[in-house]
Amino acid sequence: MALPRTESGFDAAAYLAWEETQPERNEYIAGEVFAMVGVRQSHNVATLNVATLLRNELKGSPCRVFVESVKTRVEAADCFFYPDVVVTCDPRDRLTPEYISHPVLVVEVLSDSTAAFDRGAKFAAYRKLESLQEYALIDVGAQRIEVFRRNPENHWVLYDYGSGDVVEFASLSLHLEAREILDDTVEDIQVPTSAVSEKP
Repeated sequence: MALPRTESGFDAAAYLAWEETQPERNEYIAGEVFAMVGVRQSHNVATLNVATLLRNELKGSPCRVFVESVKTRVEAADCFFYPDVVVTCDPRDRLTPEYISHPVLVVEVLSDSTAAFDRGAKFAAYRKLESLQEYALIDVGAQRIEVFRRNPENHWVLYDYGSGDVVEFASLSLHLEAREILDDTVEDIQVPTSAVSEKP
């Protein structure tokens, strides 16, 4: 998620030109640009886990899996986001090398600073994408995965999975083990040496 504002007052074309010159990633929301914040190790591990699993399953298909550094454009909301993981199967996305506009699946890994935005305003923007069929949130702290799926009535239905479940990504006709998505994401609690009692 993008938190501190760094620039404001320009349009999408100006953002794309400006972003190419920046050393760090920045998201664009209706004329304002926000710098991306760093993430915890567990966040990065979960991102790599789900991207690797999806990539392995989708090899040889028309679908492509992107991780973190590829922008997704939501034209109807005047936004550019950097999803943790995004999948597109639309050939039109091969014509815009700077971003994709027709994802079928977006995955965000939650953090304390971004969870409210990912569940709220960002999800509201993503829902404006006609191509999007599923929006997944990985909560490494709770060891849960939430998949919001668009139904035929254009309503979004929540499917909640624990670490022992099999996660369905119906948009891609895939089933992935939640334990593999969450593998190695439980953070160790380090006990300070001074807090360890010495043996008598």
